[in-house]
Amino acid sequence: PKGGTVRLSSIGSYDSFNGFISKGVSVDGLGMIYETLTTGSSDEAFTEYGLIADEIEYPEDRTWVIYHLNPKAKFHDGEPIKVEDVIFTFNVLLEKGAPFYKSYYGDIVEVKDLGDRRVKFQFREGVTNRELVLITGQLPVLPKHYWESRDFSKSTLDPPLGSGAYRIKDFKAGKYITYERVKDYWAANHPVNKGSNNFDAVRYDYYRDATVSLEAFKAGEYHFREENNSKMWASMYSGKTFEEKLTIRAEIPHELPRGMQGFAFNLRRSIFKDRRVREAISYAFDFEWSNKNLFYGQYRRTDSFFENSELASSGLPSPEELAILEPFRKDLPEEVFSKKFRPSLTDGTGNIRSQLRAASKLFKEAGWEIKEGKRVNSSTGEQLKFEILLISPAFERIVLPFKKNLERMGIEASVRVVDTSQYVNRIRSFDFDMFVMVIGQSLSPGNEQDNYWSCKAAETSGTRNFSGICNPAIDKLIRLVIEAPDREKLINRTRALDRALLWGHYVVPHWHINYYRLAYWNKFSRPEITPKYSLGFFTWWVDESKEKTLLAKKPNLK
Repeated sequence: PKGGTVRLSSIGSYDSFNGFISKGVSVDGLGMIYETLTTGSSDEAFTEYGLIADEIEYPEDRTWVIYHLNPKAKFHDGEPIKVEDVIFTFNVLLEKGAPFYKSYYGDIVEVKDLGDRRVKFQFREGVTNRELVLITGQLPVLPKHYWESRDFSKSTLDPPLGSGAYRIKDFKAGKYITYERVKDYWAANHPVNKGSNNFDAVRYDYYRDATVSLEAFKAGEYHFREENNSKMWASMYSGKTFEEKLTIRAEIPHELPRGMQGFAFNLRRSIFKDRRVREAISYAFDFEWSNKNLFYGQYRRTDSFFENSELASSGLPSPEELAILEPFRKDLPEEVFSKKFRPSLTDGTGNIRSQLRAASKLFKEAGWEIKEGKRVNSSTGEQLKFEILLISPAFERIVLPFKKNLERMGIEASVRVVDTSQYVNRIRSFDFDMFVMVIGQSLSPGNEQDNYWSCKAAETSGTRNFSGICNPAIDKLIRLVIEAPDREKLINRTRALDRALLWGHYVVPHWHINYYRLAYWNKFSRPEITPKYSLGFFTWWVDESKEKTLLAKKPNLK
């Protein structure tokens, strides 16, 4: 059933409606206004269905792909989506878009108009990248006639023209934005949209921080939230509205890869160039104590960059993984070949004497000694000190025990919380010592890995190689992942890459859960089955009878 309004929340602020460039802070929800050539399924990891494209053609060797454009596809101004729009989009994203697009679509050498609404993507000769056919389909198609009179490289607050199920209705920069469902949306009855895009309007309200946002939710200022803070989840989702079932607290399992969250080192800083220093610092994070005392025992320790998926490495490397890794032995730590990766394990009491001893040994080997209680460089006498950059004040309580343990190692660590715009700019320009990195992963890793871990990405600001990782072995492993000819090889090659990343100690791994923590006002109904790989929130709907009952008891609900 269609209808109703859903109000959601965002943290911080925004100053741009151009989410394709590395400038400004773009608003949440922009993806709803654009359509792509093809679209994925939340139940099938490696499947794309035609959307703007209604026919797809490619040869056995996947050296090119041809898309035939659906004649019904149109932009919100009624203009049909043409091949020239696809070509324009590809070129403008590579020339003026964020660096990600250049690496993601780097193996496409030409996009050409074949006439009769057909567009051909030609791939680089000699490239065996089976994923290219899939990822060309993920290209959002932008209107050439709209953008050619505007500067794509600049952030803007002019509502852009799209072709998706929603468009921008109104906004107040940095405060809120409302999207409205497009009445004559061309793909409303397309099979891929069956049962979705049910809300008439979607509004995002912006709040200063997570605590203010939660209080606003409880006051009825918005309707739905996903909770990422374990303390809040354990202690702040109770009270009268929960008891009376006016608000619902739910935990819904999923099978999504969790990727990696952790304290990321910036290897562009000389103090972090030595792997032994990074490993030694990792001993200061006492996960078991934090899980017991700060997280209410809700989390599991992360020990893979592809956590919660079959792509994650575990135990010792298999013969297949060893065969993949062997040619790169000289550029990889010996442990990659002979040891199971496991982050430091404590007893959870806060006693980390054995960790401090192990760290001290590594520091000594790397040329850092203790003098008058300070960890100093044996040659220069300079103290080991760095700043941990945060965007959320709520994260300070998690960082402080880590900071305290660093001080026990003789390290001076400072914690700095900055606003959204400063944070985004500092991360984009790699202007930090350490920060909390979150890198998501899909079940089909490919070209994006180049943007995360390659030498080229390490030198390019705006990429997601935040740590500045540059290792020839990792560069070659990325290529092997991208060029994997089948699923089995993709799994083994990804596990090999995972091991190389883990043993590089580029990150102090954090924690994860494999379920969604949700709270919402009781005005929604949802399908009985949740998709495997997403929450599928846009398949939920406002249930009129529930909303009526709710408003009778909570008349001031926005």
